[in-house]
Amino acid sequence: MKKLITLVAALTLSASAFAEVKVDHPYARAVPPGQANSAAFMTLTNNSDEEVSLISASTSVAKVAELHTHTQENGVMKMRKIPQITMKANEQVQLKPGGLHVMLIGLKQNLNKDEMIDLTLNFSDGSSEKLDIKVMDVMSGMGNMQMHKGMQQQAQ
Repeated sequence: MKKLITLVAALTLSASAFAEVKVDHPYARAVPPGQANSAAFMTLTNNSDEEVSLISASTSVAKVAELHTHTQENGVMKMRKIPQITMKANEQVQLKPGGLHVMLIGLKQNLNKDEMIDLTLNFSDGSSEKLDIKVMDVMSGMGNMQMHKGMQQQAQ
């Protein structure tokens, strides 16, 4: 019995050693029918005292899910695959349009507004997070701040 308690305690402690990454506001971009690719965005917060990286993602709605970023080269915005998205201890990282994101390549179905899709995130500490995320239109996903600001300027 003592060995069983020790084993359970050891497993509990090793599970708590995994970095605690919180995923907030995840969504995928709705795309017109027949569009081959989309992207997923969210805010990742590393609530641990250890650095951790998002190292891969997967979904049933696309052939491939890759980690991507945008770079500026000779005045042209280019998207490129990256090996990981690193979060320092107690750091928050935003995956957003025009920046870091999870690229969904080779869509197997249309991504329509208000549908839910699966997305699994895999981290360098061996943990993973299985999510059901909402599909949102571009304006909803980018936030209403810019839209409201533009409307206020037009109203003046």
